Amino acid sequence: MKLQIENINVSQIVFGSPGGIENGIVIVDREAVLGFIRELDPRISEVHLDIAQPGDSVRIMPVKDVIEPRVKIEGKGVMFPSLHDDENEMVGEGITRVLKGMAIVTSGRVVGFQEGVIDMSGPGADYTPFSQTRNLVITCEINDSCSSHQKEAILRKVGLETALLIGKLAKDGQPDETITYECKSLAEQVLEHPELPRIGYIYMLQSQGLMHDTYLYGVDAKNILPTLLSPTEVMDGALISGNCVAASDKVTTYMHQNNPVINELMKHHGSRYNFVGAIVTNENVTLQDKERSSAFTCKLAKQLGLNAAIITEEGYGNPDTDLVMNCRRLEEAGIETVLITDEFAGRDGESQALADATDKANALISCGNGNPTVVVPPMDIILGHLDCADTIVGGFTGSLREDGSICMEIQGIIGATSALGFHNLAAREG
Repeated sequence: MKLQIENINVSQIVFGSPGGIENGIVIVDREAVLGFIRELDPRISEVHLDIAQPGDSVRIMPVKDVIEPRVKIEGKGVMFPSLHDDENEMVGEGITRVLKGMAIVTSGRVVGFQEGVIDMSGPGADYTPFSQTRNLVITCEINDSCSSHQKEAILRKVGLETALLIGKLAKDGQPDETITYECKSLAEQVLEHPELPRIGYIYMLQSQGLMHDTYLYGVDAKNILPTLLSPTEVMDGALISGNCVAASDKVTTYMHQNNPVINELMKHHGSRYNFVGAIVTNENVTLQDKERSSAFTCKLAKQLGLNAAIITEEGYGNPDTDLVMNCRRLEEAGIETVLITDEFAGRDGESQALADATDKANALISCGNGNPTVVVPPMDIILGHLDCADTIVGGFTGSLREDGSICMEIQGIIGATSALGFHNLAAREG
């Protein structure tokens, strides 16, 4: 499978008519897009469209998802396959054009307590990668007759459909950068570079239900068995987020599209190692399901003849058991593992970092502790609902202060401790 990514570097978003792209400036026809969104579902009661750019005194909350606008230029499939009933072709081949540096951000009252914050400036901006993207922000309210699950589904559809609509503007742009990725058949890939270690990626997807969901080709990941996935399929929209989970380690759709683990493994394939491919697996609730998925993941890893694997998770607490179980089984099968995860070790960092443990986990990369607090100052513009500050994960009674500043744990900030490594935190010696 060969996928060519063509990046158009976006320097600014402006409202204007007609929509288009000129010299890196994306022109969005505000009224046309608002009309498009209103027509997506009759249960949408209110919708607003705003622009938030790096350095603006803007706070976006509560954030549901972040999506990168892309469009298929050539090849089978479409972006976000199975979003529409008649679009079920596999993706990961051909040419995909990207509005690089731009994002669609969705906001609105869905659950409220498990959504998060994006600050475009100030100390809060240092914790989220999306303070550096040019953001088209959709604040969408759903009729209160709908359940939380219905609201999530509608808002997910709004974000994806708008990303498709805006992504089409890239058809008329000129790419600034072209990158080609190629993944051979498994028969060829496993035998390639016999002098190098065979490396795989165990890609754990949040799938605990109760709005903790990820979708693979439109299928809720709680209903899958572990399966092989080409890295180029991930880049091409095969995975989308439906998660209302703790903001700091929420894997947004944008993060799936730009998974840094996959990008790094592809970058050094053939020089440092033979990157055989990815195994996507789920994070389950019952012990039986966890054991089944873990055993299945290990079977696939052995069938690929892996020497080592990188494992990432999404979430914390219950999913830590899936992480540890995958690690233990692979290590016992002779496959060395490296875990990438964040920690929730209390505000003082003195508590147990993970909810489960194994002595086999002897190589771990920490993406930071989500519990320390930060005070973010008031912003001139609030997109969404500031009154969620006391109830979002990371917030507490009194988080929102009279002057509009917020004291919260950094787990309330989107992407602050992303267990894919898609964040800004780093460690250094004191």
